[in-house]
Amino acid sequence: MSDSSHPSIVDFRRDLHQYPEAGWKEFRTTALVADELAERDFTLHLGTDAVAEEERLGVPPEDELLTAIERARREGAPERYLDRMDGVTGLVAEKTYGDGIGPVVGIRVDMDALERTEAQDDDHRPAKAGFVSTHPNEMHACGHDGHTAIGLGVARELDRNGGFDGTLKLFFQPAEEGGRGGLPMSKSGHLDDVDHFVAIHLGLGIETGTVVAAFERPLSNAKLDVTFDGEPSHAGNAPQKGRNALQAAATAIQNLYAIPRHSDGVTRINIGQVRSENPQNIIPEEVEMRVEVRGGDAELNEYMLGRAKRIISASAEMHEVDVETGLYGKTTTFTADTDIAEAVADAASSVEGVNEVVPCDDMGGSEDASYLIRRVQENGGQATYVGIGASNPYGHHTARFDIEEESLPIGVGVVAETIRRV
Repeated sequence: MSDSSHPSIVDFRRDLHQYPEAGWKEFRTTALVADELAERDFTLHLGTDAVAEEERLGVPPEDELLTAIERARREGAPERYLDRMDGVTGLVAEKTYGDGIGPVVGIRVDMDALERTEAQDDDHRPAKAGFVSTHPNEMHACGHDGHTAIGLGVARELDRNGGFDGTLKLFFQPAEEGGRGGLPMSKSGHLDDVDHFVAIHLGLGIETGTVVAAFERPLSNAKLDVTFDGEPSHAGNAPQKGRNALQAAATAIQNLYAIPRHSDGVTRINIGQVRSENPQNIIPEEVEMRVEVRGGDAELNEYMLGRAKRIISASAEMHEVDVETGLYGKTTTFTADTDIAEAVADAASSVEGVNEVVPCDDMGGSEDASYLIRRVQENGGQATYVGIGASNPYGHHTARFDIEEESLPIGVGVVAETIRRV
């Protein structure tokens, strides 16, 4: 089929940028991708066929999901795919090329936006060019719109120019932000026969034209949502009758940051949010807190998580309040496989627009593609995580984040050539 009947990958990226969807709400994005891949004779696994539903983390309330579905419908999502998703986002698209006796190759791209409002002034290119986010408190501030466009572009490229005998599986993953979607997609069963696996990321402070063949050793991460529940009372008339949830939260904050760092490797902790909707003259009865820990490996992460939970529980007991904790998201770590990283490096060196190839580098942050990579490796396959430079003028997760769109065809070329070489 001709690509002329579809928007270019740059235009497709801009459309997704204009209509961003946060984690587990990517109904329009999933449906649009599914619609084109169905035309290209891909077998589609949607929603609960793409992720293990019971393993999902940090899922928004049901009313928010229903609102997101209705918004996707209003904004042009193909109805038939919204119905097939049954309230769960995510897509695994599968197609056999050539004689079909070659390897199974998996490519992972993430789809979700962040919950933050995008800059609207003309100094920000998406605003000036007319594709800034139209959704309050949602924006593509990490390049996932570009990742999704590259995934679709790879399908177009292989259909157009071939050169691959085997089976391609495209993993369009929901809810990467917060580490919520990788684990359930890794347990879907679709990775168990994958021989070669590549996850990609645009930007990361790398200049357009530079490709990192293997980012590895991200920090393991866990995110907790915490609620302290006390008893309100008049702060002037009867302060002794209250049970102060804010005191418990303050005690927890002070002691969470005092967790001893570990001699075996890197450890981190951060309290990113504390909220108490309470006037000045009432003893605070409820406080919500968002906490994250990280470690250089899974064991160090568990060390930090265990200490954090103990401190939170003890702080609640000290101030006679109740506490609930919920795991919002989690990631692990990985090391890339040499052979496939070398294949990426060889492929990248032949792609127009690539002027530098870095064989390997440490990632530094956290990434839930780690679960997919580890699943492939546990089943005897090889995997790597590839950085595609995009000269992002502002940092990831900021209101002014953007990418150079020249990086999109480079990303498609690197991935497609890697598929052919493996």
